[in-house]
Amino acid sequence: MSAQAGPQAPALVAGVDEAGRGPLAGPVYAAAVILQPARIPDGLDDSKRLTQELRATLVPRIEAAAEAWAVAWASHLEIDRLNVLQASMLAMRRAVLALRLTPTLALVDGNRCPDALPCIARAVVGGDGLEPAISAASILAKVARDREMQRLDGEHPQYGFARHKGYATAEHLAALERHGPCVIHRRSFAPVRALLADAPGAGRSDPLAP
Repeated sequence: MSAQAGPQAPALVAGVDEAGRGPLAGPVYAAAVILQPARIPDGLDDSKRLTQELRATLVPRIEAAAEAWAVAWASHLEIDRLNVLQASMLAMRRAVLALRLTPTLALVDGNRCPDALPCIARAVVGGDGLEPAISAASILAKVARDREMQRLDGEHPQYGFARHKGYATAEHLAALERHGPCVIHRRSFAPVRALLADAPGAGRSDPLAP
């Protein structure tokens, strides 16, 4: 008589997303979230479609309802060294590895997945608006990065980071023209690189570069 297989452990599906690929300054953040299917919070969506207030309200609800969640980042220095796409992949891999549970499957927003994950991975184009776990990760990553940019605004108040979060707004570009780049600006991004190239003594090395 053949032995019966025991009950299979439930699949642990992690949603993974990043925030902050486009800004001219600061880190890129990522989050990974394993939601409990019976406790998915209402109101989840792509973080870009939600107001700042609603995102902030959803964060504690996501954290309380999740089987596991983690937030990670890659610094502006890693962005300049690796390029922003590879730094985003690194931040997402760090978030998955930081989960207290190892997922069975990672659903990653976009058209490619990080390398060296501890599980099967599948890219989902537009996943932050389709898969609740990716939506949750989108929200955690966005809120965490916004809070970090608000903190960095206290160190570099002349740029307005608390308002534009490092994106290339007219206010930010004007501040860059007035003050030049600060230590957290991404030197590999064209507007910052162009300012450094046009600066007096541009033939010398950037004094703020590592």
